[in-house]
Amino acid sequence: QVQLVESGGGLVQAGGSLRLSCAASGRTFSSYTMGWFRQAPGKEREFVAAISWRGSSTYYADFVKGRFTISRDNAKNTVYLQMNSLKPDDTAVYYCAADRHGTVLYYLLIRPHIYDDWGQGTQVTVSS
Repeated sequence: QVQLVESGGGLVQAGGSLRLSCAASGRTFSSYTMGWFRQAPGKEREFVAAISWRGSSTYYADFVKGRFTISRDNAKNTVYLQMNSLKPDDTAVYYCAADRHGTVLYYLLIRPHIYDDWGQGTQVTVSS
């Protein structure tokens, strides 16, 4: 089991930036595929981005391409989501998740159910 704690959320104006962090602890971390999801009020949880255990492969939802960057620092057991050019539609609770199987197939890693561990979430609010 991996414990995940998100941080870095907050209130920002449209066009601004935030960097979310997900600190992991537990038995293992570097071999996991890590993902970011978000859930807005009245909406289902949706895929945002994911990164392979080596960090050599990244995956993004279409609505964040060119604006968000996912990265990881395995020495620090931390995954990041750099969010630029934020829009009001980005307002949501953001969750990080860990897949111990190291899934790298896009059609699978966008599905929340393949992830084994989840953080508590951090609120991101973008004002207009």
